[in-house]
Amino acid sequence: MRNLFVKIAAAGLFMLAPALAQAAEGYSTANVNMRAGPSTRYPAVAIIPAGSSVEIRGCLSDLNWCDVEFYGGRGWVSGQYVQALYQQRRIYVGPQYYRPLGIPVIRFSVDNYWDRYYRNRDFYRERDRWSRGPDYYYRDRDNRDRDRDRDRDNRDRDRNWRERDRDRDWRDRDGDRDRRGDNQRDDRQRDDWQRYDRQGDDWRGDDRRPDRRVFDCRPGDPSCDE
Repeated sequence: MRNLFVKIAAAGLFMLAPALAQAAEGYSTANVNMRAGPSTRYPAVAIIPAGSSVEIRGCLSDLNWCDVEFYGGRGWVSGQYVQALYQQRRIYVGPQYYRPLGIPVIRFSVDNYWDRYYRNRDFYRERDRWSRGPDYYYRDRDNRDRDRDRDRDNRDRDRNWRERDRDRDWRDRDGDRDRRGDNQRDDRQRDDWQRYDRQGDDWRGDDRRPDRRVFDCRPGDPSCDE
């Protein structure tokens, strides 16, 4: 019976061993952002103060980034800002210490990780773009920003063209009114000059009209004495 209990206890410890190896205690060495993915380009989800205790849930094999738990929240921190206790001394978490510290090597997937921890975050709405990687996301965002800037520039240019066309139309209309006014003034002046010329002709005609008496008088005609 005693041997049976020993075997059960040993089996239990054996079963608990993987669970115990799923996390290691670490400490932040600076005020560091805990991010939504293993890159400084992923959104920051919290700030871990220097010296704070974190639970290291796993690290990537190809990048020195670790999935950590801090006050119930989850996120990613670079291993160069996390230390762990190893052989009575603190060391920065690196791939060479994963196995001795009992830190599992894990993978990162935006879909699975964000579905589990970030459903209530604003950036979760753009997880499809983020799932292609932060470089793609920022490149896509830059393209969208350039497209938006180009559309805004096109709208501004179109508005400027419309304003210039409107100003030109107003100037043309003003010019037409001025020309019509000038033409009307010219017509009035021409009419006045023609009227003056006609009056002058009448005056000149009166001046040139000979006295009938000059032509009708003959020497000895009594009417010449009038």
